Amino acid sequence: MTDNRIATDETNRLIASNKVEGTAVYNRDNEKLGSIYNFMVDKRSGKAEYAVLQFGGLFGLGSDYYPLPWDVLTYEANQGGYVVDLDKSLLEKAPRYSSDKEPAFDDDYGREVYGYYGVNYP
Repeated sequence: MTDNRIATDETNRLIASNKVEGTAVYNRDNEKLGSIYNFMVDKRSGKAEYAVLQFGGLFGLGSDYYPLPWDVLTYEANQGGYVVDLDKSLLEKAPRYSSDKEPAFDDDYGREVYGYYGVNYP
């Protein structure tokens, strides 16, 4: 019998998108900032450009969404999540959006987000 299951978990180097969503995000002080809501992938290159951090609110209600350039995240296996060099006060001033007003994610917005974190926009 042939096993036709699709791998949805992870390997040493790769992880399935559904496993990234919900992963905790911490700062370097081990303070939980939120979790990955989703991530945005360039349709042509296949490169993840943003991880959208869900932060604030209670049980997902009243949360805001903070697009983080993928390159500011570091996966820490011993922490079981991603780590960023941010404290909450810096994150609270970062570009964000609410669930009812998603940005265009165009080049102008990309430059704003990447510029805020001091990263070159692709």
